[in-house]
Amino acid sequence: MRDDGTLDDPYAPSSPTTEMEEGTSAERTTAASRLRAYARDLTGRRRAQVALATGVVCCLALAAVAQVRDETAGAATRVDSSAELAQRAEQERASRSLDRAATPSATPSASATSADPDTTSRARTVAPAQPTDPAPVAGLDDDQMENAEAIVRTGRKMGVPRRGLVIAVATAMQESNLYNVASGVLPESQDYPHQGVGWDHDSVGLFQQRSSSGWGPVGRLMDPEFATRQFLSALEQVPGWQQMRLTDAAQAVQVSAYPEHYQQHEWRATRVVDAIVPARR
Repeated sequence: MRDDGTLDDPYAPSSPTTEMEEGTSAERTTAASRLRAYARDLTGRRRAQVALATGVVCCLALAAVAQVRDETAGAATRVDSSAELAQRAEQERASRSLDRAATPSATPSASATSADPDTTSRARTVAPAQPTDPAPVAGLDDDQMENAEAIVRTGRKMGVPRRGLVIAVATAMQESNLYNVASGVLPESQDYPHQGVGWDHDSVGLFQQRSSSGWGPVGRLMDPEFATRQFLSALEQVPGWQQMRLTDAAQAVQVSAYPEHYQQHEWRATRVVDAIVPARR
């Protein structure tokens, strides 16, 4: 009831109520705006945080991938290095083994011969036959065989063909029976090693050479090697001696009173030379 006695209309709106409702609506609008702004701000922050987190995760993933790749590459490098070191060590061991295996033997192996043409050529080359010290042959005794060997070895040193060796041995068989003979006429000759004494003037040695005829000093002619050199050097001065009969070649050097006597010794001399210097097969 109002002061004026009138009754209040319960359904009539009053001013305070209107003002309150207007104030409340404005506040609500402001609050809603703030709420929306806060929501937007919160959403933006969350998006930024999500983007940041996503970027961090991506960076970590890339770093992890890079690390894995580096570790893989490092492992591969270590494996390659280990393999290379092992291969080098194996090669060095093989090289040392080949060096040690090659040192004791001068004969090339079958594989080396097939791989190296020069080695094959050398392997096929037949080495020259070397003089040996055989037992006496053709009825000779030890002294005679030793003198024959001295003749053959000296001729080999001089490079005389095999035919010349046979002629020299046959000549010594006829002249001294292959003994180093001193002379009874020259007592001086007996001062040197000898295997008998002869009386054919001043002839001495295996080839009965005479110092008075210019063959050389008596002492030198008593040396089988020197006497052989003197004979073979004279033989090589005879034109066509290799094509001559043995007895003719020997006679051209010795000028003997019995020129045909040398021929009878050819077969024995040939056998002796073959025993000392085997023929090439």
